[in-house]
Amino acid sequence: QVQLVESGGGLVQTGGSVRLSCAASGRSSFNTYAMAWFRQAPGKERQFVAGISASGSSTRHSDSVKGRFTISRDNAKSTIYLQMNSLKPEDTGFYYCARGSVSGWGPSERRDDYAYWGQGTQVTVSS
Repeated sequence: QVQLVESGGGLVQTGGSVRLSCAASGRSSFNTYAMAWFRQAPGKERQFVAGISASGSSTRHSDSVKGRFTISRDNAKSTIYLQMNSLKPEDTGFYYCARGSVSGWGPSERRDDYAYWGQGTQVTVSS
């Protein structure tokens, strides 16, 4: 079984920065799977934010966060990160990390392509 634990969320003012972390543990070859961040705002579906390939050489960011957020990973620590800058109130939501379903493939923007999910961490951006 794979466990993913997010941390780093909290309350931040508009224009501020936050860095989220997601640590993986359990039976996992962390460095062979793509990872991603999704977020879910109240009353809305969970949406793709950013994804990173197994090696870290390829990344994808949604249009809404491009230029402001950066996903990265440290395979030696089995951890991924999401650096969030220039935060806006519409960035508010629960942020989840996810591990890809298929070794060596991705990152995908589709929720169905991820097999394991963390419990999420809340980010609230005040206006």
